[in-house]
Amino acid sequence: MTIDEIMSQAKEKMTKTKEYFQKDMQSLRAGRANPQILDKIVVDYYGAQTPLRQLGNVMAPEPRLLTISLYDPKAISLVEKAIQKSDLGLNPSNDGKIIRLVVPELNEERRRDLTKVVRKGAEETKVAVRNTRRDAMESIKKLKKNSEITEDDQSKAEKDLQKLTDNFIKEVDKIAADKEKEIMEV
Repeated sequence: MTIDEIMSQAKEKMTKTKEYFQKDMQSLRAGRANPQILDKIVVDYYGAQTPLRQLGNVMAPEPRLLTISLYDPKAISLVEKAIQKSDLGLNPSNDGKIIRLVVPELNEERRRDLTKVVRKGAEETKVAVRNTRRDAMESIKKLKKNSEITEDDQSKAEKDLQKLTDNFIKEVDKIAADKEKEIMEV
């Protein structure tokens, strides 16, 4: 394995980690109706665990309202049960064709709890990025130990890896700060 391969693997892992965190933050409810908050909901549809997105269209026609129009109207009760079982705290209502979800305003205490969730997720993501850096550093040190690279190459690779890590941590911090700002916005 070469230094370039180690660096590209590390960058790929860090990118996936950051993207996972970003997606996780998008599904976090911030008091506004966002169809992505339903991405994690899975419905027991005729014995198969099916993501809600595959069963119908989710739209946000108003700032505090989500509507779900299902392809199979017979699945309305299954979808309602799945939403009620989820930790979203939303109460579905339907008119026989469309499920409506009113997204309530967040109170101050709930906003603070959500910012704690954001910070915890950001910290876990940063730890994962640092673990990737550590693994890559070990690989670089092995190359040096096996005399496949020089000490200068090792030093340069470690500095580049640290820069890469710092950039990803800044990006994670920015995602977390943006989400916190969105949550605390009244």
